[in-house]
Amino acid sequence: MPVDTPRVPAREAAEDELSKPLYHENDPNLLQRAADRFWEWIGDLFNSVAGSGVTSPLGLAVIAVIVVALVAALWWRLGTPQRTTRPKDALFASGPRGAAEHRANAEEHATAERWNQAVQERMRAVVRSLEERAILDPRPGRTADEAAADAGRALPEHATALRAAARSFDDVTYGGRTADRQTYLRLRELDLGLESSKPQLSSATQGTAE
Repeated sequence: MPVDTPRVPAREAAEDELSKPLYHENDPNLLQRAADRFWEWIGDLFNSVAGSGVTSPLGLAVIAVIVVALVAALWWRLGTPQRTTRPKDALFASGPRGAAEHRANAEEHATAERWNQAVQERMRAVVRSLEERAILDPRPGRTADEAAADAGRALPEHATALRAAARSFDDVTYGGRTADRQTYLRLRELDLGLESSKPQLSSATQGTAE
């Protein structure tokens, strides 16, 4: 015997089902919908002009000026599209380079007494070296503070110096401060000391090894 479903509850059930996120994963976002509506409006405007027979150069020029003004307003409001999503505080501002290259750059800056750049490059050398030794896992977007905290857990005897190095990096990179020779030499000494240090095994790892 067929079961009759009232129309209103059936429609409501269908609307509830179709409102689930599963059915809208590929829907355009708000900006895309706004852009689509804008270009539809432009098309309708030109179609209405063509349909009304107003095709004089002056009329078309007025429409063109309106369109250009609207596009410029949208561009000014939304800004230039950004090509990168790299966090502004990321330690590595450029592509991957080895620790040796960062050290060489740091020494070059130090020789020229460009202490800010020397500190930045030496801190990058410290972190890259720890990554190359598998003490730190390579992580795009990592900040100097995060690297110092992670490395300090594996190398607790250097934790204080690592935090100080991260602060020096942040001071010259984001704080507008100026480094000096002593700041660089402390970071250089830390880098050299880390080369001979070994990570501390966790208690679980030590128990397995025994």
